[in-house]
Amino acid sequence: MDLLALAGLPARYKLWTPQHIKLIVNDLLNADRQPVLDHKQHLTAAIQWLCHAQDKRAQQTDRGGVAAGWSFEDGWLPSYPETSGYIVETFIAAHAVSPQPELLKRANQIIDWELSLQNSDGSFPGHFGEAGSNPVIFNTGQIIHGMIAGAYQLDRPECLESAIRAGHWMANCQDDDGCWRRNVHNGIAHTYNSRAAWALLRTGIAADDEVLINAACKNFDWVLTQQEQNGWFANNAFTTDAEPFTHTIAYAARGILEAGILLDNNAYTDSALKVARQLADQQQSNGYLAGTFAANWQSAAYYCCLTGLAQTSIIWSRLRQAGISSDFNGNITLALNYLKAQHDTNHEDPSIRGAVAGSAPIWGRYSMFEYPNWAAKFFADALLVEMSNEPVPALLPQPLNAVNTSANNATGAQA
Repeated sequence: MDLLALAGLPARYKLWTPQHIKLIVNDLLNADRQPVLDHKQHLTAAIQWLCHAQDKRAQQTDRGGVAAGWSFEDGWLPSYPETSGYIVETFIAAHAVSPQPELLKRANQIIDWELSLQNSDGSFPGHFGEAGSNPVIFNTGQIIHGMIAGAYQLDRPECLESAIRAGHWMANCQDDDGCWRRNVHNGIAHTYNSRAAWALLRTGIAADDEVLINAACKNFDWVLTQQEQNGWFANNAFTTDAEPFTHTIAYAARGILEAGILLDNNAYTDSALKVARQLADQQQSNGYLAGTFAANWQSAAYYCCLTGLAQTSIIWSRLRQAGISSDFNGNITLALNYLKAQHDTNHEDPSIRGAVAGSAPIWGRYSMFEYPNWAAKFFADALLVEMSNEPVPALLPQPLNAVNTSANNATGAQA
């Protein structure tokens, strides 16, 4: 960050407000260390905050979606299509662990909103879904995850139809080598798009659509060409001049791990296992994991990317659940305890109570001075996969053949 940008931080983030000062001072004094409670108490608080974030948009034109988060700069943000999409699966999984019909209603409300946004070519708008926002491969993939959950777990066949249309848009945007270079963030290739390819694979399996399955595998194979022997993924940051956050590192590893599990492909699971081992080696004894890493797996970051730590915990859990490796149980415990210690379940302000900050300390470079909804989502998922010993999202049991016929007919009519 240059000096000019640094000088502008107080005004941009309103650092003079009493609430903001208190949050910063608590981090400065290392005083904001919360009680480490049982999984259910932390899960309940995180889910309640996500519900609150959804309710904050209830009187707006983007009602149904979940606010992208709460920030020092702007307060409550608009609903975010990308992350609302994969919050669907979190609400459904939380209901399965502790039945709350309200969560299924909320998941359906998200889906209704997402369906209203889908473009005629099958893509979904990027950014906050505002008119004229360009579609993005990654964002569309994350919304597809929610649509698959809607089709399988909420018995909504129109969700699979939507996912198929979106999947074919993704396939049509793909280059011959399996990489996406069009309709991507900042106009550059990203290995973390493997998480979008995972959504494409799930859609192909659900619809028994070889075109989508093959397109997904082409991307996974391209991702393998970007991996070094030490597990490092090239082209995995938001920009070409930056080191990747643990957030995007985990995105890339999770996508290819889940593909390997679904396809029983050892090359894919081995790729993710390399990353999991490197991150485990870098984890500190208190559970902390640095916010960014360089290609030698060393870091100069002064903060933890809490989202990335939660995602990494999920990867370690999934490796155990899939019978690939049980070496990371201690790492999972450390990670979840660190996250819990940053998680205020009893704050007087509902904007903070149950939220998860982008970084610890809160002025870290990932989602600086912000509580993004995806941080709470992945923390909830990390708790859920341990509580239920089941993945989030749920595994696909079989193709939805009855729905597939309708979806294929709809797709063919548009072509």
